[in-house]
Amino acid sequence: MTLPARNRPGRLLERAFQREPMVAEFDELFERMNRFLESAAPAWGETAAWTPLADLRETDEAYEVQCELPGLKREDIDVEVSERDLHITGDLKEREREGILRRTTRRTGRFDYRALLPADVKAEDVHANLSDGILTVTIPKAQTAKPRHIEIEG
Repeated sequence: MTLPARNRPGRLLERAFQREPMVAEFDELFERMNRFLESAAPAWGETAAWTPLADLRETDEAYEVQCELPGLKREDIDVEVSERDLHITGDLKEREREGILRRTTRRTGRFDYRALLPADVKAEDVHANLSDGILTVTIPKAQTAKPRHIEIEG
């Protein structure tokens, strides 16, 4: 299971509402609902964790997760792999700013990303690299999982 799904150009909302102002109004409505739900989470006795944007790719050699974590340092991110689960957590601290903040769309606070992995990976050979705000986690496939070309005889 991976979250979140991102709306890309040409998707249902944009096809259904060809007029730009209407799409902008829906985007604003969704943003307000997200802020409302995030502000209500502490009232429920828990801290809401957000999920960073990420891509999960499969190559012949490995699975690769690229997770967007701009402004974070290596020591602020925790990557764990257990049996079939990749778990990336951390905390993005609010920066001190001068003046009045009129609008923000940047997320801060605790984040949590999980991905279910196939059983055929080498958990002991996982590598993670943070560069330009992109965390890349490479999970090599086990030998049996790699595709193999079979020659047809006769």
